[in-house]
Amino acid sequence: MEFTVTVVTVGVMLLYSAPGYALVKSGKIKPESISAFATVLMYVCQSCLVVYSFQKVTYTPQLFRNMLIFFAMAVVMQALLLGTYYLLFRKRYKNVRYRIATIAGTFGNCAFMGVPLLEHLLPEYPTAVVFSAVYSISMNLLGWTIASAVIANDKKYIKPRNFFLNPSMIALYVALPLFFTHTYIGGNVFGDAIFLLGKMTTPLCMLIMGMRLACVPLSKVVTSKLNYFVLFLKQFVMPLLGFIAVFFLPIELNMKLTFYIICCCPIASVVLNYSEMIGEGQETAANLVLFGTFSSIVTIPVMMTLAEALR
Repeated sequence: MEFTVTVVTVGVMLLYSAPGYALVKSGKIKPESISAFATVLMYVCQSCLVVYSFQKVTYTPQLFRNMLIFFAMAVVMQALLLGTYYLLFRKRYKNVRYRIATIAGTFGNCAFMGVPLLEHLLPEYPTAVVFSAVYSISMNLLGWTIASAVIANDKKYIKPRNFFLNPSMIALYVALPLFFTHTYIGGNVFGDAIFLLGKMTTPLCMLIMGMRLACVPLSKVVTSKLNYFVLFLKQFVMPLLGFIAVFFLPIELNMKLTFYIICCCPIASVVLNYSEMIGEGQETAANLVLFGTFSSIVTIPVMMTLAEALR
């Protein structure tokens, strides 16, 4: 995994944000319309990405066992971080900025940036994409329940309906039967449309990032001490913890690399989506997501140098 390959891969993804920035700055897209793009991303493209990811691999009992192991690893990692950051910030929870920081320090862009990263860095291991989907599902289960409750400072979001009837779970209800029955839906208009919508997640995510950047004073993004602290937690501390965790686990090498690459992904754009849906901390979430995403052109290549130690 060469340093330059990672830099180029992340750099190309960040270039997708330029048209979004230009469209908002020129007045072609109004700032109040950006949330509509985020809704399409979260409800449509992300769901299609789950189906697309499961279609990339063929079911075997061993693969399914590894997926369950990966799911458990993802849940444990994120739950431990959420709990740790809750203890760290809870005395300041009346200020929504610290509630957003709890989620931003935990959730990474494992789907929107993770999938293209994995496809470029582990081209010989297509299974990595489905592991990314598994991680994304775990994150969204926590996002629609615990994370939403943290952002709103209200436990009403922790209920079965939010757990079982969120977009990722509904997509999983479609993807799993196809996966178990070896049913491939590509090669026809319907299946190819789902695949195309799934592949749109990264460019659409980056376009939205560009739109947000056009609405936020740059000084607020780069001068906030909280932004730097959360960036340090998510894009340096979390990868280091992920590296330590997988280094000693008795799992195959490519699973270790996949988990570590996902841990290196920047602050998740869904943090902003949850914030917008709940109506709390939107400016803080936007600043953190923008800062983490654009900083990733440095943080990901730097942290990926550690991956060589896993090989």
